[in-house]
Amino acid sequence: MSRFLSFSDPAEPRRLAILLVNLGTPDAPDSASVRRYLAEFLADPRIVEQPRWLWWLILHGIILRIRPARSARAYAKVWTSAGSPLQAGTLDLADRLQDALQADFGNAVIVRHAMRYGTPNLGETLAGLARSGMRRLLVVPLFPQFSATTTASVFDAVTAQFRRWRCPPELRLVSDYCQEPAHVEALARSIERHWQANGRSERLLLSFHGIPERYVRNGDPYRQQCEATAAALRARLRMGADELLLSFQSRVGREPWLQPYTDRTLAELPVQGVRSVDVMCPGFAVDCLETLEEMDMAGREIFLHAGGERFNYIACLNAGDDQVAAMRELVLRHCQGWPESGNAAHVRP
Repeated sequence: MSRFLSFSDPAEPRRLAILLVNLGTPDAPDSASVRRYLAEFLADPRIVEQPRWLWWLILHGIILRIRPARSARAYAKVWTSAGSPLQAGTLDLADRLQDALQADFGNAVIVRHAMRYGTPNLGETLAGLARSGMRRLLVVPLFPQFSATTTASVFDAVTAQFRRWRCPPELRLVSDYCQEPAHVEALARSIERHWQANGRSERLLLSFHGIPERYVRNGDPYRQQCEATAAALRARLRMGADELLLSFQSRVGREPWLQPYTDRTLAELPVQGVRSVDVMCPGFAVDCLETLEEMDMAGREIFLHAGGERFNYIACLNAGDDQVAAMRELVLRHCQGWPESGNAAHVRP
């Protein structure tokens, strides 16, 4: 019996597949579901760069005994009737992008989403695409800035799946899109719409997910790309260096992570006389636990408790028109040269 998997079906038309991959989410806001999710997430050597034997003892002996209950309470605060905000938002984005690409590819394109950890499972989603006639695949990790902890982990998982395939698809992978003009414009328009509806605060704080400083010293380009995003938005919005600030959230453990830290920045701003702040998390394509609970809830409390008077959270781009348009342009550019991309010549270089 062959160890290679085969999904060939002559009855299925050959199709181009676009796979949007997000980080992942538990299936439910309870301790058991969160424990399963964290066990998969934190076991990835791309996430925690420690000797495997030592990390296994820490993970299974301490973290998975303590953290699931606390995290489940946090997830419960943001869970909706549609389930996980990350899950629902990523599905909406995939559905809207499918519709947007119909004019360019017709029925020759199929758009799906998967999670690096949790469900929908990456391997099962790829197998389903193969059964639907996939012959070419563009993988779009929904992380605007590249990091080994996110984008490279998706690359690892996708290519690992294809090691067992009899006939893997022709493959392209998007490494980052933080400096794509359409993406920067989408972020800027979101901020401007917020200002028009709510007024403009004294500071705009861009909070990105943090990673250990050690990872950057070892060559991870993540910080540089976060700073490039901030610089592009500062120029587009014509803001001064003291008006638009950058910080990093979600640190854990004792080793230094990228600084300045978001929680400390929010606590220090009122001491410096800043009474109002707008906060955006441009490293996240879709709202999730880190944006809704950690930022819009906990971050708000930190700022107001420190003496701030107005905290406004600006939502992620989610499945909004500007995000869909930017994703469409990104897909068309990366698919140039493939047989299905005959209408892509109008895309900006």
